[in-house]
Amino acid sequence: MDIILITTAVITVIGLIVGAGLVFTGKKFAVEVDEREAAVREVLPGNNCGACGFAGCDAMAAAIARGEAPVNGCPVGGAPVAEKVGAIMGVQAGAVERRVAFVRCKGSCEFTKNQGNYIGVPDCASAARAGIAVADCDYGCLGLGSCVKACPEQAIRVVDGVAMVDRRRCVGCGLCAKACPKGLIELIPEHNRVAVRCSNRDRGPQVKQVCSAGCIGCMLCTKQCEAGAITVTNNLAHVDYAACTQCGKCVEKCPVRVITPPANAN
Repeated sequence: MDIILITTAVITVIGLIVGAGLVFTGKKFAVEVDEREAAVREVLPGNNCGACGFAGCDAMAAAIARGEAPVNGCPVGGAPVAEKVGAIMGVQAGAVERRVAFVRCKGSCEFTKNQGNYIGVPDCASAARAGIAVADCDYGCLGLGSCVKACPEQAIRVVDGVAMVDRRRCVGCGLCAKACPKGLIELIPEHNRVAVRCSNRDRGPQVKQVCSAGCIGCMLCTKQCEAGAITVTNNLAHVDYAACTQCGKCVEKCPVRVITPPANAN
């Protein structure tokens, strides 16, 4: 009986000593948490997508609290979140323009032909590494859905062999763009109504052989744009979204209708 009591007492004393040591150590080496960091983290959307350039929302909140990131640096949260973060940090958020994903390919089954039925790993990156071209156009969308899997908002899907974006659901995180091995997806300003749905850099005759909707580099669009917002480089037209006035003249004059207003699903 005495042995049991002594053992219990010893264990109790050891427990008290260890507990006191932990409390002391915790206070000694405690890392002070900036209350603003916690408050900023609370209002961030929590997507942890990395579109802001940081590892996740925790890292973004810490950077904002330290003054190393702008209060409007979250592309997913947009203006509403920027305003809340600015209020916490005591600074003006500034204007935030929402961006959405846009797929620079129009080569659906209607405009190009498949080289055959692909039965490999259903992943664009795997097919690209293997040098597999699903359609005749080497620059076009593989249509195997890597971008679909990457999208946390289910805002992108493959229709007739080409990825399509639902602009209403897209939050502009850019994960689909990172997942595309061919770099066909870019983020454009939400208000923009003009974009080029092609990535083929071959000359016009070669483009026509593989896709009837591809850009042929004719430069008619550049001649129509009074703002100088559209240029042709390496046989491919591209829009300077900052300079574009949305006049739509390039859309009207494009002979292959590859310059299109990005509708709800582009």
